Amino acid sequence: MREIAKRNRKCQFTTLLHHITPSLLVESFYALSKHAAAGVDGVTWREYEDRLYVRVHELHREIQSGAYRAQPSRRVYIPKSGGKLRPLGIAALEDKIVQQAVVTVLNAVYEQDFLGFSYGFRQGKGQHDALDALSVGIERRKVNWILDADIRAFFDEIDHAWMLRFLEYRIADRRILRLIQKWLTAGVMEDGKRVASTRGTPQGAVISPLLANIYLHYALDLWAHQWRKRYATGDVILVRYADDSVMGFQYEGEARRFLTAMRGRLAEFRLELHPEKTRLIRFGRFAAQQCQVRGQRKPETFDFLGFTHCCGQYSGGFKLVRLTNKKRMRATLVKIRQTLMRRRHEAVPVVGRWLGSVVRGYFNYYAVPGNMRRLSGSLSEVCRSWRHALLRRSQRHRLSWPRFNRLTRKYLPPCRVAHPFPVERFYVNTFGRSRMQ
Repeated sequence: MREIAKRNRKCQFTTLLHHITPSLLVESFYALSKHAAAGVDGVTWREYEDRLYVRVHELHREIQSGAYRAQPSRRVYIPKSGGKLRPLGIAALEDKIVQQAVVTVLNAVYEQDFLGFSYGFRQGKGQHDALDALSVGIERRKVNWILDADIRAFFDEIDHAWMLRFLEYRIADRRILRLIQKWLTAGVMEDGKRVASTRGTPQGAVISPLLANIYLHYALDLWAHQWRKRYATGDVILVRYADDSVMGFQYEGEARRFLTAMRGRLAEFRLELHPEKTRLIRFGRFAAQQCQVRGQRKPETFDFLGFTHCCGQYSGGFKLVRLTNKKRMRATLVKIRQTLMRRRHEAVPVVGRWLGSVVRGYFNYYAVPGNMRRLSGSLSEVCRSWRHALLRRSQRHRLSWPRFNRLTRKYLPPCRVAHPFPVERFYVNTFGRSRMQ
């Protein structure tokens, strides 16, 4: 399938369902998170494992015969920055298994179609690959303007009719299309009532990231790639991660024309740019000088994938500086502080190991070159919060600094760079060819 899809970009696949075998369903089950929340069926991963090899054959027969029925997702809300809530849909476990199997099959086709500047939820690509590509593009190309584009409520606004039309360009197996249609229209359970779904795909569903990439591939990526080749006279870079996109332009006029055209393009597919989160800003190697001429203190910054991108300098030259987003950093510190106070009466080694794993995971993502000062401040705040929790274990404040410093050295990782410079990893991963082409 992969080779056929690569050789012929217009080939339609008419028989795909036979690839979903009992063995693939078992592999899909073990690819799921063991600790994920249960859906409306209330079945957890551990409970299903006890009867996996009995149930998987029944599930396979239901899929092949058309008797399989998708269950509605369980609606939950998680807090977002700014005090808002993000709706998530938690699918039933068997729906997750079947969705994971379908994703495995469809990825063999669509990974050959997706363009290089699309990084979200793809095999072999991650957030740092997108960050590296953006950094190299801004530093090595003639970028003077940045368009930070965000699609309003993208996952909730996906049009089902367009989604199925996009799938039909490649998938002609009606049984696969019916499966996807069942998941799209299954709806959600909220307050004990089923709410029908006429548009959108639940955030949290296993298949949603792939469907989102397919939708934006046809609605945005192909169009943006053609626009750049046909209408741009200066340098243009494109980086997209899910529904967050960053575009760099050499000329302001082209950036504004692209933004206007992009709004019109997305409107054709029932999508809209977020008016508050979409910005066109002056950015790049000449931004600081141009801001001084206009009486502005310094160039604006933009956020992408948890990092605030700033214009910096070294030895008189331009340097892109990436810092941990302050809002995310504060939110993480608040959660750590609250958890430490709640667990303050547990054994020190238990809390120390937990805290060390949290800080280590945080550093594994944010410890990029140039971000050490902000990470060092975060580590100091974590240590201060831990010591405060330890002092509140009793009325007697007996915790000397030498003893506490021994605890931090034993359980908390040192603050040091965990990632190479973007240009080094970018060219290693692309063998000298830019993914932005």
